[in-house]
Amino acid sequence: MAGPAAGEVVRTEEHTVRVVTLAAGLAHPWSLAFLPDGRMLVTERPGRLRFVRNGTLDPQPVDGVPPVHPFGQGGLMDVALHPRFAETGLVYLSYVARDATGYGTEVARGRLVGHRLENVRTIFRMQPKSGGGRHFGSRLVFDRAGYLYVTLGDRGEPERAQRLDDHAGKIIRLHDDGRVPDDNPFRDRPGARPEVYTYGNRNVQGAALHPRTGVLWAHEHGPQGGDEVNVIRPAVNYGWPVITYGVNYGIGTQIGEGTAKPGMAQPVYYWVPVSIAPSGMAFYDGDRFPRWRGDLFVGALAARCLVRLRLDGERVVREERLLRGTLGRIRDVRQGPDGYLYLLTDEPNGVVARLEPADR
Repeated sequence: MAGPAAGEVVRTEEHTVRVVTLAAGLAHPWSLAFLPDGRMLVTERPGRLRFVRNGTLDPQPVDGVPPVHPFGQGGLMDVALHPRFAETGLVYLSYVARDATGYGTEVARGRLVGHRLENVRTIFRMQPKSGGGRHFGSRLVFDRAGYLYVTLGDRGEPERAQRLDDHAGKIIRLHDDGRVPDDNPFRDRPGARPEVYTYGNRNVQGAALHPRTGVLWAHEHGPQGGDEVNVIRPAVNYGWPVITYGVNYGIGTQIGEGTAKPGMAQPVYYWVPVSIAPSGMAFYDGDRFPRWRGDLFVGALAARCLVRLRLDGERVVREERLLRGTLGRIRDVRQGPDGYLYLLTDEPNGVVARLEPADR
């Protein structure tokens, strides 16, 4: 579908922006990645990987995507490029796979050649799999050393997040080929899954590297209230479901042991009493919006907006909600190589939208 369309102008605290629809007609788009030649790769939850170029959605999906089993909240989810993509051509995908025991998140990589992924290989399989349709995660982030982080949800079974012999409710860390790094914090602990980097995470659907420090930040869905932003460090227990600022759905009763416990991390920021349902996140360090430099942007599904967080080190000092009533459910947010912000909407007819400055 051809775009881009003329954009709606929206005033925010720091900038006036134009919201331009670049491409529409996407079935629940989940993630995007920017190719060096100017094209974008966009995942659709039902299992398709698409090209978008110059505001046009290629009608032919990319061939060679591994088998995806859309189920409940999951399907084809994140897409990421190898840090040396220009040399390797490698594309990474996270998606829901099925085996005899149920469903779970897996990660595969393949070489992008023309309109096809070749030499596709699965490099991670979540274990154990299970039958529920909730909380698959999943974001893929490479750090500056080339390690790959994969975020996972608790699969709707909260107690699994505290078990080190279970991938559910964890962030894992791998080499780019799926091998386990020698310095992973639980590699040598008997009974623990060696891929585990952090635990006690409910459902992480946003992760990004801080542009100055290179440290991984992530957010996760809380229950009723209690969505969190966290700084990710090895071996840390982020508390779910022992501690949380959220409450049980519908009845508002306490979950676990309260909001704090020794040995469990406190979030950098959290949303109460109403969840925003965060998905996707990006630090802004471009030149198009100079007064946003250093800010953290979070897509919001339930709140149907884009959240801007102003930071002072690892402390959030201000929140602004942008684009309320403009786009709807925002699934992903990315800074493009051109310095614009790009958004995906989680809709049956989802769009790729771009924020451009309208105050110059």
